[in-house]
Amino acid sequence: MNQAQIIACEERLRKAMLSSNVEVLNELIADDLLFVNQSGQIISKEADIEVHRSGNLKITKIDILEQKIRQMEKSAVTVTRVSISGTFGTESFVGELCYTRVWEYRMGNWKVVSAHCSTVT
Repeated sequence: MNQAQIIACEERLRKAMLSSNVEVLNELIADDLLFVNQSGQIISKEADIEVHRSGNLKITKIDILEQKIRQMEKSAVTVTRVSISGTFGTESFVGELCYTRVWEYRMGNWKVVSAHCSTVT
């Protein structure tokens, strides 16, 4: 494993979030995902993908402001601060978020197995 693979996975995930590409999101996110969103809710893979599938979440911008990666044998942790904007339902949003993701190498593919999102104030 090298850092370039993780950076490439993060970029695929960013693009999939921007385009609500549920096929790619399904590919990159582990079935047993544990995701804590910026509201503190624990979200499953299906719930995370459903907001994209339904059109309730439309992200128009995700600019990476800072990213750090810690590699391990078959996993990696990323901490990524982003500037983000879009709509959720009828409400617009804009701000900075910090995502922490745990990527694990499973059966020949990198998958997000855990993630946490915090609002940056």
